[in-house]
Amino acid sequence: MKYFWSRRDFLFQSGGGISGLALAYLLHKDGLLAAESDACNNAPLGGNPYARKPPHFKPRAKAVISLFMTGGPSHVDTFDPKPALAKYAGEPLTGKGDINVRQGWPGPLMPSPFQFKKYGQSGLEFAEIFPNLGRHADEMAILRSIYARSNDHVQSTYELQSGQIRAGYPSMGAWITYGLGSETSGLPAFVAIPDPRGGPIAGVSNWTAGFMPAAYQGTAFRSSGDPILDLKPPEGLTPEQQRARLDLLAKLNERDLEKYPGDSELAARISSYELAFRMQGCAPRAVDLSNESEVTRKLYGMDEKITEPFGRQCLLARRLVEHGVRFVQVFSGGLGDQNTDTWDAHVDVKTNHSLHAAETDRPIAGLLTDLKARGLLDSTLVVWHGEFGRMPISQRGVGRDHNPGAMAVWMAGAGIKGGLAIGASDEFGLKAEQQVMSVHDLHATILHLLGLQHTKLTYRFNGRDMRLTDVYGELIPQIAS
Repeated sequence: MKYFWSRRDFLFQSGGGISGLALAYLLHKDGLLAAESDACNNAPLGGNPYARKPPHFKPRAKAVISLFMTGGPSHVDTFDPKPALAKYAGEPLTGKGDINVRQGWPGPLMPSPFQFKKYGQSGLEFAEIFPNLGRHADEMAILRSIYARSNDHVQSTYELQSGQIRAGYPSMGAWITYGLGSETSGLPAFVAIPDPRGGPIAGVSNWTAGFMPAAYQGTAFRSSGDPILDLKPPEGLTPEQQRARLDLLAKLNERDLEKYPGDSELAARISSYELAFRMQGCAPRAVDLSNESEVTRKLYGMDEKITEPFGRQCLLARRLVEHGVRFVQVFSGGLGDQNTDTWDAHVDVKTNHSLHAAETDRPIAGLLTDLKARGLLDSTLVVWHGEFGRMPISQRGVGRDHNPGAMAVWMAGAGIKGGLAIGASDEFGLKAEQQVMSVHDLHATILHLLGLQHTKLTYRFNGRDMRLTDVYGELIPQIAS
């Protein structure tokens, strides 16, 4: 029986697949071709969505480790001491306009249950629950007048991650990956490490690519067990056989790409197959914590039950940055019991923050010490933050409600001058008051340290050049200078 090819079949199969050339052209145009090099720490300058791209100007950092405290840590109980809370304890908060609380009704002013101590030559004051971080006071700049726009966990998380209080916008890690690419072709450019207790508030939106091509979204690594599942190929499968399977997948995906040109999900899937293939050679070395010495593991607190989980997350973050990952986000707190599994201290701020500070203080201090010892702190920006601060008034007697009016954020590394307290909230910590800084200002400054001008980092969507900072954003001079 004779078989007559259609023009589509002829174009698809003749000459080794002319449509394959079309696919290659489309992937090249979108920067989605797999890199030829399989080097783990030397990505080529083109050929994949994570290829290195030149910054706008000379950067002070090439990588970011974001330490996100899910639930909203209280600034007045951590890094923003307020003696007036003790002086006026039990009195109503007046003279500050309407007091909007998320739950219940406004209570009286409540002093911090923690003593504040001065650390380092700078004399920066930290709550006593951070004795290990206190030893790094002279390396840290604390921003005490950041404000957010929502007192809702999800909306505020969106804002801190993407600059918007609505869903569907690219996260900061996606913007940075889009702007700079990665230093490695064998690992994702953007990695998220959730708390082993569960994913963070707002879930995968924390590392979404939003309206950008899906290839720029973050990749979640597990913080317990194997960080990457199914990384090893089945026994008996040779690299040549695996390569043949990928080539077959590419041919099948060509057909879909013909039907749905410009489908970023498909393009990202093709790219992810190739990245996964390269990761089999690079990732095991990057995520294998057993290669670390006992001294290093102890530095991160992996010798104690309470600090081991977050210590593992921080050590993995250091290894990923060391292997060329551009943006790593580490989460403390996961969905579960809000009173014990996150920093959401509605019921009892002393119990809640004592627990989570004990979990994170030593690992974060170990991270800073380790980065500095390896010569990585100058090229790595470390940022500590949550989605908002907490109220200076009591809730249920000993808890605190959400407060977007003021929060504390600290930064270290990237050549930042340490020992600084920048800006200030009012005497009670209700609202940012001196050198008031928005989340857009924070994002603009982070991009600046990476050599990116926030007004020039744009992506065309819905007829508009979109930005992480929208139409706002001013550099924080003490950090950016």
